Amino acid sequence: MLPQEIIRKKRDGFELTENEIAPFIAGLTNGRVTDAQAAAFAMAVFFRGMTMPERVALTAAMMRCGTVLDWSDMPGPVLDKHSTGGIGDNVSLMLATAVAACGGYVPMISGRGLGHTGGTLDKLDSIPGYVSQPDLALFRKVVRETGAAIIGQTADLAPADKKLYSIRDVTATVESIPLITASILSKKLAAGLQGLVMDVKTGSGAFMPTLEGSRDLAKSLADVATGAGLPTTALITDMDEPLASAAGNAVEVMNAIDYLTGAHRDPRLHAVVVALGADMLLIGGIVATLEEGYAKLENAISKGAAAEHFQRMVTALGGPADLMERPKTHLPAAPIVRPIFPPSNGYVTEIATRSIGLAVVALGGGRTRAEDGIDHAVGFTALAATGDEALHDKPIGFVHARTESAAYLAASTLQSAYHIGHEKPVARPLVHDRFQGKGL
Repeated sequence: MLPQEIIRKKRDGFELTENEIAPFIAGLTNGRVTDAQAAAFAMAVFFRGMTMPERVALTAAMMRCGTVLDWSDMPGPVLDKHSTGGIGDNVSLMLATAVAACGGYVPMISGRGLGHTGGTLDKLDSIPGYVSQPDLALFRKVVRETGAAIIGQTADLAPADKKLYSIRDVTATVESIPLITASILSKKLAAGLQGLVMDVKTGSGAFMPTLEGSRDLAKSLADVATGAGLPTTALITDMDEPLASAAGNAVEVMNAIDYLTGAHRDPRLHAVVVALGADMLLIGGIVATLEEGYAKLENAISKGAAAEHFQRMVTALGGPADLMERPKTHLPAAPIVRPIFPPSNGYVTEIATRSIGLAVVALGGGRTRAEDGIDHAVGFTALAATGDEALHDKPIGFVHARTESAAYLAASTLQSAYHIGHEKPVARPLVHDRFQGKGL
């Protein structure tokens, strides 16, 4: 069938078959489908949506258009986690190695930040020598020997997704749940996983700010992945405030090292790490219950096994062998560090989290275009949490900046992002919902 006939059928609200979707997606990589046709297809899906069978077919077609990894020779379950992104979300750094310390194998393929959300790959690039884009042989070697490797997407992994996403990005069709689902899961299916846990963020700092939208996305991700042969559970976690008390790149790596060594462990961050990790261990058959998973993760973190695995992963991928002992010697630091004080006394009642992410970008710690460079040293630390007491002489955070003018602008943004009230707010749940994939 001609590409325009497939576009017409979806435009008019009819369901596409697997035999129509597969050649259309293949055409994205072999040149038989033009950018204009891909844009029209994305817009048709945006307005008409897709049924569950269509979503599975689209995801599978995008997965098959490139290399599919095979981890069948690993001695344990091959597991991963994916987050829809947020502020201070450095969960992957601790979670991958904690799960590895519990017997899982985690080949985590992560992305860079774009817009107001940070990227795991950008954080790891702040570690000198760390090879975030290794060849497949080194990737496999590190996963087998250390239990985890966090790297970037290779060009031959789901190439149709890269092409379609770039088109969606400039045609206002990014926010389509069927297209988001296929984009995320095609890469995870191509990674050859045996189990996946999705962390779908909700709140002011999330890609999906409403709980209703987050639920729709979480259910779609869990059901489509499971329907495509990858058992998946999705958790909806809170992003109405930064997850860690740091936001940036090197500062979030430092926060992760403090977490793993026990020097400082943000309570909200810890709760999300353990919740996601317990589900990963459960879906991989390492534990029989979530409660057993919680206990196993807590033990791996508190006894230092997760920290040991993190150091081994960093060393195996070219980073410093003494990063855990001497992180400040290796991580880049901004020349200007200034405390930021609240505009009034009271309690932190609300945080405009997206504004903090945009402030990191303005400092140079993020990018507005995929090709932009970033400053790994800048960001915020010691960020106050919702419910904390705000006093005129107690900082709500510290800005790490390259210039005084940048520090001043970032401080003003942070002050505006913090809402101070007279009464301490009621704590919100960290995990709002949980969906176990049902497939078709």
